[in-house]
Amino acid sequence: MSDGSTAKRISRTKAEQRAESIEQILDAAEYLFSKNGLNGVTLRDVAKRVGVHTTLLHYYFDDKQRLFEAVFARRAAVTSGRRMEALEAYEAEAGDRPTVEGALHAFLDTDLDLYVQGGEPWMNYAAFCARVSNTPEGAALMDEHFDPVVLKLVGILKRALPDYSDEDIFWGYHFVTGALMNTLARTGRIDKLSGGLCHSDDFSAVKQRIARFMAAGFLSLKA
Repeated sequence: MSDGSTAKRISRTKAEQRAESIEQILDAAEYLFSKNGLNGVTLRDVAKRVGVHTTLLHYYFDDKQRLFEAVFARRAAVTSGRRMEALEAYEAEAGDRPTVEGALHAFLDTDLDLYVQGGEPWMNYAAFCARVSNTPEGAALMDEHFDPVVLKLVGILKRALPDYSDEDIFWGYHFVTGALMNTLARTGRIDKLSGGLCHSDDFSAVKQRIARFMAAGFLSLKA
Protein backbone atom coordinates (compact mmCIF):
# COMPACT_ATOMS: atom_id res chain seq x y z
CA MET A 1 0.00 0.00 0.00
CA SER A 2 2.81 2.35 0.92
CA ASP A 3 4.68 1.78 -2.36
CA GLY A 4 1.51 2.32 -4.36
CA SER A 5 0.69 5.56 -2.57
CA THR A 6 4.22 6.83 -3.10
CA ALA A 7 4.09 6.04 -6.81
CA LYS A 8 0.74 7.80 -7.11
CA ARG A 9 2.14 10.92 -5.43
CA ILE A 10 5.16 10.89 -7.76
CA SER A 11 2.91 10.48 -10.78
CA ARG A 12 0.80 13.47 -9.73
CA THR A 13 3.92 15.51 -9.17
CA LYS A 14 5.19 14.72 -12.67
CA ALA A 15 1.83 15.72 -14.11
CA GLU A 16 1.95 18.98 -12.18
CA GLN A 17 5.48 19.65 -13.37
CA ARG A 18 4.45 18.98 -16.96
CA ALA A 19 1.49 21.36 -16.65
CA GLU A 20 3.69 24.03 -15.10
CA SER A 21 6.26 23.69 -17.89
CA ILE A 22 3.59 24.01 -20.56
CA GLU A 23 2.14 27.11 -18.87
CA GLN A 24 5.57 28.72 -18.70
CA ILE A 25 6.15 28.01 -22.38
CA LEU A 26 2.73 29.36 -23.36
CA ASP A 27 3.24 32.50 -21.26
CA ALA A 28 6.61 33.17 -22.86
CA ALA A 29 5.35 32.51 -26.37
CA GLU A 30 2.27 34.66 -25.78
CA TYR A 31 4.44 37.61 -24.74
CA LEU A 32 6.82 37.22 -27.68
CA PHE A 33 4.06 36.69 -30.25
CA SER A 34 2.27 39.79 -28.89
CA LYS A 35 5.40 41.84 -29.59
CA ASN A 36 6.69 40.29 -32.82
CA GLY A 37 3.96 38.16 -34.40
CA LEU A 38 4.30 34.59 -35.61
CA ASN A 39 7.07 35.19 -38.12
CA GLY A 40 9.13 37.34 -35.76
CA VAL A 41 9.54 34.63 -33.13
CA THR A 42 11.53 31.38 -33.15
CA LEU A 43 11.28 28.41 -30.83
CA ARG A 44 14.78 29.30 -29.70
CA ASP A 45 13.49 32.74 -28.63
CA VAL A 46 10.75 31.11 -26.57
CA ALA A 47 13.12 28.60 -25.00
CA LYS A 48 15.54 31.37 -24.09
CA ARG A 49 12.80 33.38 -22.37
CA VAL A 50 11.68 30.34 -20.39
CA GLY A 51 15.26 29.32 -19.62
CA VAL A 52 15.08 25.82 -21.07
CA HIS A 53 16.56 23.94 -24.03
CA THR A 54 14.70 24.06 -27.34
CA THR A 55 14.24 20.29 -27.24
CA LEU A 56 11.74 20.70 -24.40
CA LEU A 57 9.53 22.84 -26.64
CA HIS A 58 9.70 20.18 -29.36
CA TYR A 59 8.71 17.60 -26.75
CA TYR A 60 5.43 19.42 -26.05
CA PHE A 61 4.76 21.06 -29.43
CA ASP A 62 5.50 19.67 -32.89
CA ASP A 63 6.51 23.04 -34.32
CA LYS A 64 6.04 26.79 -33.95
CA GLN A 65 2.65 26.74 -35.68
CA ARG A 66 1.29 24.27 -33.10
CA LEU A 67 2.66 26.44 -30.31
CA PHE A 68 1.05 29.51 -31.87
CA GLU A 69 -2.31 27.72 -32.08
CA ALA A 70 -2.02 26.57 -28.47
CA VAL A 71 -1.31 30.11 -27.28
CA PHE A 72 -4.36 31.37 -29.13
CA ALA A 73 -6.68 28.60 -27.96
CA ARG A 74 -5.69 28.67 -24.28
CA ARG A 75 -7.54 31.89 -23.46
CA ALA A 76 -9.92 32.02 -26.44
CA ALA A 77 -12.29 29.55 -24.83
CA VAL A 78 -12.47 31.70 -21.71
CA THR A 79 -13.10 35.03 -23.41
CA SER A 80 -15.56 33.69 -25.99
CA GLY A 81 -17.37 31.66 -23.33
CA ARG A 82 -17.79 34.63 -21.02
CA ARG A 83 -19.06 36.85 -23.81
CA MET A 84 -21.51 34.19 -24.97
CA GLU A 85 -22.88 33.91 -21.42
CA ALA A 86 -23.20 37.70 -21.19
CA LEU A 87 -25.00 37.92 -24.53
CA GLU A 88 -27.39 35.11 -23.62
CA ALA A 89 -28.12 36.76 -20.27
CA TYR A 90 -28.75 40.10 -21.97
CA GLU A 91 -30.95 38.45 -24.60
CA ALA A 92 -33.08 36.84 -21.88
CA GLU A 93 -33.31 40.10 -19.93
CA ALA A 94 -34.14 42.28 -22.95
CA GLY A 95 -36.73 39.92 -24.38
CA ASP A 96 -38.34 41.42 -27.48
CA ARG A 97 -36.73 44.83 -26.92
CA PRO A 98 -32.95 44.54 -27.21
CA THR A 99 -30.97 47.69 -27.87
CA VAL A 100 -27.75 48.17 -29.79
CA GLU A 101 -25.99 49.68 -26.79
CA GLY A 102 -27.17 46.92 -24.49
CA ALA A 103 -25.88 44.22 -26.82
CA LEU A 104 -22.55 46.00 -27.26
CA HIS A 105 -22.15 46.40 -23.51
CA ALA A 106 -22.61 42.65 -23.07
CA PHE A 107 -20.12 41.88 -25.83
CA LEU A 108 -17.45 44.49 -25.06
CA ASP A 109 -17.60 45.11 -21.31
CA THR A 110 -17.25 41.45 -20.42
CA ASP A 111 -14.08 41.17 -22.47
CA LEU A 112 -12.56 44.41 -21.19
CA ASP A 113 -13.28 43.36 -17.60
CA LEU A 114 -11.47 40.09 -18.21
CA TYR A 115 -8.33 41.88 -19.37
CA VAL A 116 -8.37 44.30 -16.45
CA GLN A 117 -8.99 41.61 -13.85
CA GLY A 118 -6.56 39.13 -15.44
CA GLY A 119 -3.58 41.46 -15.17
CA GLU A 120 -0.49 41.37 -17.35
CA PRO A 121 -0.92 37.82 -18.75
CA TRP A 122 -4.36 38.68 -20.09
CA MET A 123 -3.20 42.07 -21.32
CA ASN A 124 -0.47 40.24 -23.25
CA TYR A 125 -3.12 37.98 -24.76
CA ALA A 126 -5.13 41.04 -25.77
CA ALA A 127 -2.12 42.50 -27.56
CA PHE A 128 -1.39 39.10 -29.10
CA CYS A 129 -4.90 38.86 -30.57
CA ALA A 130 -4.74 42.43 -31.84
CA ARG A 131 -1.43 41.81 -33.58
CA VAL A 132 -2.34 38.51 -35.22
CA SER A 133 -5.98 39.26 -36.10
CA ASN A 134 -4.95 40.91 -39.37
CA THR A 135 -2.71 38.05 -40.49
CA PRO A 136 -3.89 35.01 -42.47
CA GLU A 137 -2.91 32.58 -39.70
CA GLY A 138 -4.54 34.75 -37.02
CA ALA A 139 -7.73 35.33 -39.04
CA ALA A 140 -8.19 31.58 -39.44
CA LEU A 141 -8.01 31.12 -35.67
CA MET A 142 -10.40 34.04 -35.14
CA ASP A 143 -12.87 32.26 -37.41
CA GLU A 144 -12.50 29.02 -35.51
CA HIS A 145 -12.73 30.36 -31.97
CA PHE A 146 -14.80 33.54 -32.16
CA ASP A 147 -17.32 33.24 -35.00
CA PRO A 148 -20.10 31.73 -32.82
CA VAL A 149 -20.05 34.59 -30.29
CA VAL A 150 -19.77 37.23 -33.03
CA LEU A 151 -22.76 35.77 -34.87
CA LYS A 152 -24.67 35.72 -31.57
CA LEU A 153 -24.03 39.46 -31.23
CA VAL A 154 -25.05 40.06 -34.85
CA GLY A 155 -28.30 38.16 -34.30
CA ILE A 156 -29.21 40.41 -31.36
CA LEU A 157 -28.25 43.52 -33.33
CA LYS A 158 -30.54 42.44 -36.16
CA ARG A 159 -33.45 42.23 -33.73
CA ALA A 160 -32.53 45.61 -32.24
CA LEU A 161 -32.38 47.16 -35.72
CA PRO A 162 -35.12 45.40 -37.74
CA ASP A 163 -35.24 48.15 -40.35
CA TYR A 164 -31.52 48.06 -41.06
CA SER A 165 -29.94 45.95 -43.79
CA ASP A 166 -27.77 42.98 -42.92
CA GLU A 167 -25.02 44.70 -44.89
CA ASP A 168 -25.09 47.74 -42.60
CA ILE A 169 -25.09 45.58 -39.48
CA PHE A 170 -22.09 43.54 -40.61
CA TRP A 171 -20.21 46.72 -41.56
CA GLY A 172 -21.09 48.11 -38.15
CA TYR A 173 -19.62 45.05 -36.47
CA HIS A 174 -16.54 45.35 -38.66
CA PHE A 175 -15.98 48.91 -37.40
CA VAL A 176 -16.56 47.82 -33.79
CA THR A 177 -14.00 45.04 -33.96
CA GLY A 178 -11.52 47.33 -35.69
CA ALA A 179 -11.74 49.83 -32.83
CA LEU A 180 -11.52 47.02 -30.29
CA MET A 181 -8.41 45.50 -31.85
CA ASN A 182 -6.73 48.92 -32.02
CA THR A 183 -7.51 49.36 -28.32
CA LEU A 184 -6.23 45.92 -27.35
CA ALA A 185 -2.95 46.55 -29.19
CA ARG A 186 -1.94 49.18 -26.59
CA THR A 187 0.40 50.95 -29.01
CA GLY A 188 0.72 54.04 -26.81
CA ARG A 189 -0.26 56.35 -29.66
CA ILE A 190 -3.27 57.77 -27.80
CA ASP A 191 -0.97 58.55 -24.86
CA LYS A 192 1.25 60.73 -27.06
CA LEU A 193 -1.56 62.35 -29.03
CA SER A 194 -3.43 63.33 -25.86
CA GLY A 195 -0.33 64.52 -24.06
CA GLY A 196 -0.86 61.92 -21.35
CA LEU A 197 -4.55 62.68 -20.88
CA CYS A 198 -5.47 59.22 -22.14
CA HIS A 199 -3.58 55.96 -21.63
CA SER A 200 -3.73 53.02 -24.00
CA ASP A 201 -3.81 50.52 -21.14
CA ASP A 202 -6.72 52.25 -19.38
CA PHE A 203 -9.35 49.69 -20.38
CA SER A 204 -11.69 51.00 -17.65
CA ALA A 205 -11.84 54.34 -19.45
CA VAL A 206 -12.46 52.52 -22.73
CA LYS A 207 -15.28 50.54 -21.14
CA GLN A 208 -17.03 53.75 -20.05
CA ARG A 209 -17.19 55.01 -23.64
CA ILE A 210 -16.83 52.41 -26.38
CA ALA A 211 -20.29 50.77 -26.34
CA ARG A 212 -22.10 54.11 -26.28
CA PHE A 213 -19.87 55.50 -29.03
CA MET A 214 -20.30 52.46 -31.26
CA ALA A 215 -24.05 52.30 -30.68
CA ALA A 216 -24.35 55.85 -32.03
CA GLY A 217 -22.37 54.76 -35.07
CA PHE A 218 -24.74 51.87 -35.73
CA LEU A 219 -27.78 54.14 -35.46
CA SER A 220 -26.24 56.65 -37.88
CA LEU A 221 -26.07 54.03 -40.64
CA LYS A 222 -29.78 54.32 -41.32
CA ALA A 223 -30.13 56.33 -44.53
